[in-house]
Amino acid sequence: MQRITMADVAREAGVSLMTVSRALNDKDGISEDTRSRVHAVVERLGYRPSGIARGLVTKRTGTLGLVVPDNSNPYFSEVSRGVEHAAFARGYNVFLCNTEEDPQRESIVLQSLTEKQVDGLILCSPRLLDGELSKALNYFPASILINRVIENHASSAIRSDDDNGAGIAVQHLIKRGHSAIGMLAGPERSFSGRLRLNGYLTALKDAGIQHEPEWIQFCSPMVEDSQKAAVDLLTHCPELTALFCFNDLVAVGAIKASMQLGRRVPEDIAIVGFDDIPLASLVTPALTTVHILRYEIGRQAGEMLLAKIEGKPMQALTVLPVELMLRTSAP
Repeated sequence: MQRITMADVAREAGVSLMTVSRALNDKDGISEDTRSRVHAVVERLGYRPSGIARGLVTKRTGTLGLVVPDNSNPYFSEVSRGVEHAAFARGYNVFLCNTEEDPQRESIVLQSLTEKQVDGLILCSPRLLDGELSKALNYFPASILINRVIENHASSAIRSDDDNGAGIAVQHLIKRGHSAIGMLAGPERSFSGRLRLNGYLTALKDAGIQHEPEWIQFCSPMVEDSQKAAVDLLTHCPELTALFCFNDLVAVGAIKASMQLGRRVPEDIAIVGFDDIPLASLVTPALTTVHILRYEIGRQAGEMLLAKIEGKPMQALTVLPVELMLRTSAP
């Protein structure tokens, strides 16, 4: 089927190309009768404006880049949904890219998005070091970071109150009588992980509890790897009676490790997660965890990026509140 062009519309409506352009872009300088006639012809012929041509005029592509470290993780899928809804409501499409927790792949993905000339970028939980990340972001006309802050950079950021959430979780365990509390701390390059580790350490310090360095184990944020890490941690530190976990997938791995070692949850060891993904309330025992506003983080990030593209001033950092959800893994 031959593609209908603006010239076809102009010829059928008996007007100039400029008049068609004015009618379609709702510009002044033509009568309402002419505008209506052009729109009627557009509808009848099934004309669809060329995005490439429109981009040459507007200097925009109508696309946004969204980069996540693992699109199989329910946390990132919910964040992505929020971003996409905000973008779609404003007529933007989203290129979703997955880096699989690999900094090198992340660098390649960012290069690809610059070549696609996206109008803006949302980068979620990036693993690149600050210097590399700052350099990469400079190639984008506008950018928003989720779960990462770079000092003295033009990118604005949005994150959950990770350090406070970790503190609340650990304080709960302390109030329940635990003093030997370990942490499965997630990836060492995770900005959120560092905040949650700080919250864990601060809560222990404020309670006068001397933690042991071997109580902290870094691990992949996935179930299988975290199960192995939890087995190792609990085997080498049998005195631990509670675990605070980087996220809910890590916590599920810790529950499986406890079962593997014959330790009952929560009778022998209490376990607390972070994120409150849907799985948290479905596993057995149901997971006590820190609830964060996953969809809202994505939606607000999308709104922030669109505002930035339009040249509106943005605050450097937005922090969303968290809440502890008590369930049976650490009642």
